[in-house]
Amino acid sequence: MLRIHFTAEDLLGVRFADGPAPLLELGLAVAMLQRRDGGPGFARRRRTLSTSGARAALAPLRQLVPPTGAGPLFLDPPSEDLDQGLEAVRSSTTALVHRELTRVTTKGGLPATTLLRHLADQDQDAWQYLERAMRTAYPDLVGTVWPRLRTGFETDLAWRARIQREHGLRGMLVGLHPGSRWRGSVLEIPADREVDVRPGGAGLVLMPSAQWTGGPLAGPYPLGTLLVYQAVTPLTLLPEPGPGPGPNGGPQDDPIAALLGRTRAAVLRLAGREPTTSQLAAELGISLASASEHARALRRAGLVTTVRSGRAVHHSRTGLGHRLLSP
Repeated sequence: MLRIHFTAEDLLGVRFADGPAPLLELGLAVAMLQRRDGGPGFARRRRTLSTSGARAALAPLRQLVPPTGAGPLFLDPPSEDLDQGLEAVRSSTTALVHRELTRVTTKGGLPATTLLRHLADQDQDAWQYLERAMRTAYPDLVGTVWPRLRTGFETDLAWRARIQREHGLRGMLVGLHPGSRWRGSVLEIPADREVDVRPGGAGLVLMPSAQWTGGPLAGPYPLGTLLVYQAVTPLTLLPEPGPGPGPNGGPQDDPIAALLGRTRAAVLRLAGREPTTSQLAAELGISLASASEHARALRRAGLVTTVRSGRAVHHSRTGLGHRLLSP
């Protein structure tokens, strides 16, 4: 369980980050490549990396970032671009490096490799090797999907603003992750380990990520505690950047289709009738496997739920799915 202990000053200081952070997204991508819940999008990225120089660059980064995403804090400082972030990494204090490497090897389950020992000893060759790895991996892991990461970030902010208008700040915060709840002034978020976070009056900075599928991650931030969580629209549901369809219709005419893709938008609309997978396939003229995959992707995004009734599987819209379609 992740517990965030709020003071009145912390609640007044809740705010969103200005945008996705380049090195933070790089670390999350490294973690996602080690997980199996990223869907077909990350499966394709693994195949692409197998023939690129970025695959070799992943080796040192995997030594620092576990599948949980909780890598050392000096590896992903907040920054506006890659160069600024790498400069901050190079400027990490010896005390911070020692503390964070100790944490990821004792609590994070990472082995104390030769690279980590050399980084702790401030070996310049090791730090240059790490910087080269980050520069090499960044274009494939983050640069190619940056427009989609920013779209996911902005979509999530718009959705959270609507929730906050209707349900207040406490309602918005409890909706950041399924199963969260308030106990007095403590926000409890389901997690696989016990963590207590006390912003201490500095507030909470919210950072949605369109590629992260794990539980929320919390850590110190220059302007308060940073909370990273899965954006309401994950990367797998965001269309690839590129020219829109022609004048005969399509995503340019339908904002939901532009967000989810035409077929998934159609599945979401049909889910209001609680169709089976076979009915979805017949209605849309697609295969059963394709209908099942689209429904699965929408379910991962929290837009539909799936219930088995005998041999049939019925799909229905969630409250979030209904609200996304409402004008």
